[in-house]
Amino acid sequence: MEQSRPVVGLPARTHPATDPARHRIVTVHGFTQTGRSWDPLLPLLRRYGEVVTVDAPGHGDASDLDLGHGEAADALLATGGNAVYVGYSMGGRLCLRLAVDHVDAVEALVLVSATAGIADPEARRQRQDDDDDLAARIETIGVDAFLTEWLAKPLFARLPAARAGTEDRRRNTAAGLASSLRRCGTGAQEPLWDRLEVLRAHAVPTLVVTGAADPRFVEIGDRLVDAIGPTAEHVTVADAGHVVHLERPDAWSAVVGPWLDRLSDQPPSAAISSGE
Repeated sequence: MEQSRPVVGLPARTHPATDPARHRIVTVHGFTQTGRSWDPLLPLLRRYGEVVTVDAPGHGDASDLDLGHGEAADALLATGGNAVYVGYSMGGRLCLRLAVDHVDAVEALVLVSATAGIADPEARRQRQDDDDDLAARIETIGVDAFLTEWLAKPLFARLPAARAGTEDRRRNTAAGLASSLRRCGTGAQEPLWDRLEVLRAHAVPTLVVTGAADPRFVEIGDRLVDAIGPTAEHVTVADAGHVVHLERPDAWSAVVGPWLDRLSDQPPSAAISSGE
């Protein structure tokens, strides 16, 4: 069980909007990345508002920040405030936790290859054991060797080396990545499926994006939309895998841009207000 501690914010970079816009957009990266992994998407996102790119606990400038999942969501809120939250994989799980814990702060969600966790207790225990083993592996062989193994996984087979951000990932520490797995890994986190009803009740606009070559997360994306309800939609990008936003940034932008355009046509926080 997570112990209560004072809420701290996360290290972040702020990128001003390039056009007048109503939104504040907060992005959260995946495991072994940092906030800089969103840099290729900034030209798109900055058209819709100020963009805040955070380093998640255990990563980048937050490498020494050891937080559980709920604490990490509180820290994300302390940094991002009321905003549109955009999260990839681990970052998507963190954005979902923030949303179910603090729904009034979430103007909208963009979830990229994300899940609400593992509902089956035995499967979750097995995943936690696997995450513990992986954490020990990082501590044993170090970050550089681990990244070579990690990025060689089939999950990342479609990610071009030029967009993998390997040099930036090397800024991470073995202790930080191990802490992230043990405290915020899919096995450690509370599954959120039974709590997604709050997003339906508050009519939170939610866009789920997956890659067609990542069938497990395509199925999870359908489940998320079913659980969240009519304000959620799922778009699957052809010829893309798990890291869809970096594998096919133009196609990802062609999905997210029009969705943010439609969101911008609404008064600020209209969806949240309509759910009260």
